[in-house]
Amino acid sequence: MSRTRALAHIRVRAAVVAALLAPLAACSSTSSGGAPDTEVTPKADDRPVEVTVTPKGDQVRAGDSVRITASGGRLTSVTVTDAEGHKLGGEVAADGRTWVSGRKAVPGTSYTVRAATRTEAGTVKNTTSSFTTAPADKVNKVDWRPGTGTTVGVAQPISLVFDNPVKNRAEVEKQLRITTSNKTEGSWGWVTDWSGRDRVDWRPKSYWKPGTKVTLNAELNGTESGTDGGWFVRDYTTTFTIGARQIAKVDLDSHRLTLVRDGRTVRRIPVSGGTPGGDKRSWHGTAVLMAKEGTVNMNSETVGLGDAYDKMVEHSMRLTWSGMYAHAAPWNAAYFGRANHSSGCIGMSDADAAWFYDQVRPGDPFEITGKDTKGVVAPGNGFGAWNLTWTEWQQKSALR
Repeated sequence: MSRTRALAHIRVRAAVVAALLAPLAACSSTSSGGAPDTEVTPKADDRPVEVTVTPKGDQVRAGDSVRITASGGRLTSVTVTDAEGHKLGGEVAADGRTWVSGRKAVPGTSYTVRAATRTEAGTVKNTTSSFTTAPADKVNKVDWRPGTGTTVGVAQPISLVFDNPVKNRAEVEKQLRITTSNKTEGSWGWVTDWSGRDRVDWRPKSYWKPGTKVTLNAELNGTESGTDGGWFVRDYTTTFTIGARQIAKVDLDSHRLTLVRDGRTVRRIPVSGGTPGGDKRSWHGTAVLMAKEGTVNMNSETVGLGDAYDKMVEHSMRLTWSGMYAHAAPWNAAYFGRANHSSGCIGMSDADAAWFYDQVRPGDPFEITGKDTKGVVAPGNGFGAWNLTWTEWQQKSALR
């Protein structure tokens, strides 16, 4: 082979070898550490979801709903739990961007928030965070009627009396839920209790239908009363049943009490009401039997009547906080059915009082009429809400 042809052959072989080695060189790193020249970044739709929790931090103010938001993806589930394992319920919005608790964060509580998320690309992740609320500087408590499991008369209101003032009445009223077995129409109304404390009552538009099942759920925990009132730190609930339609009709002009049950007259009883012409007159209008108190020491000085009497009285049935009762009054027997000669109460014989006491129950209305009385029973003096028209009562709601 000539020298010229040999050189040409060597050049061809070198070119072939270079061509075969070229792909291998392209797949090799030229850096000394062996790492790729460029970093691999996640796709825009697979970046982590940013979760924001409100409120956040320690000792934050209570009384607000918990709000969870997600950006760059969706929330798939959220749980907010306190240290005792109680959950704040809520739902993820349809677009997956927000979750808001149905209840408010309560004072002095530590909460743990767990949020499950999904990126636009489908990557799932769980995140956990926590916050604590500041303790209540003042607590407001509630006394309520009627008691749970009781059977009451057709005029019985639901009544809540507060230890401290309630300025945020609308916020409080929003947390009070009434459920009845027959969708009874009614309204809350704010009054001043005889004790001077704030009070809210719920009464039907007209007397309850017998047999109605009633439930109050006062979801007040985490609600602030307002100036000088403090916080509510618990919920309240009561369930009761309405008994027979039983009405005591008291005619002070004829000096008769008539017990009417389910539209039928059961018995007429001769009575004596408050003495005309002064402070001893009886109230008129609708009073509601508040309690059957049995034997009571009645002292005239406690109701502003000096030292007129101080005695033990049998079969006492309270009608107002100001001291009006129906009861046995044997010392007044000469006036039963003839004249009003008491210190404001509705008196009757021992036998009639014993029988009547056994027939009635708290919540039964006493519809009192008479010419010479000292006015109607006020809404806060016992359960006097029935002496307002339905429109007048509705106007006492903080939500009107």
